[in-house]
Amino acid sequence: MRVVVLRLGHRPERDKRITTHVGLVARAFGAEEMLLAGRDDKLVGGLEDVVLRWGGDFQVRSNVSWKREARLWKESGGKIVHLTMYGTPFSESIKEIRQSEAVMVVVGAEKVPPEIYEMADWNVGVGNQPHSEVAALAVFLDRLWEGEELEKEFDGKIQVVPSPRYKTVIERREEDEG
Repeated sequence: MRVVVLRLGHRPERDKRITTHVGLVARAFGAEEMLLAGRDDKLVGGLEDVVLRWGGDFQVRSNVSWKREARLWKESGGKIVHLTMYGTPFSESIKEIRQSEAVMVVVGAEKVPPEIYEMADWNVGVGNQPHSEVAALAVFLDRLWEGEELEKEFDGKIQVVPSPRYKTVIERREEDEG
């Protein structure tokens, strides 16, 4: 399944940390791309640096028109999942969502335009209490992949070796990669 995250309403001066975390979670939890409806070259550069150092094929595109991207996604047969605390519990629709070939997960920052609720195939709530969109995305992607994304190996220059007590990090040199 192809998964793309669309981040709406990014305000660079206010949302840079949260949007960065949306991108980090999207990458680590199995999405292949984040689309940013706004312009923030520093944020994009930071996420691209993570991909360069930690590995993976994750892409980031900024300054996209969310309406155009969502319309093109739907026209190509993709489905849209909007994460909102006002939606139906995602446990009611996750099995159906898993049957999709391509899913765009919409994560808002400021007030989400009403058109998103109309365009979405599913408006789903990851709980119905106020919490972080980062947490909602992580829980949703984990349930979507049924935990398998946590076993994914990345081919980066930096690798963490699991240890019960110590931090063990391996940094591969370029000559090791060849």
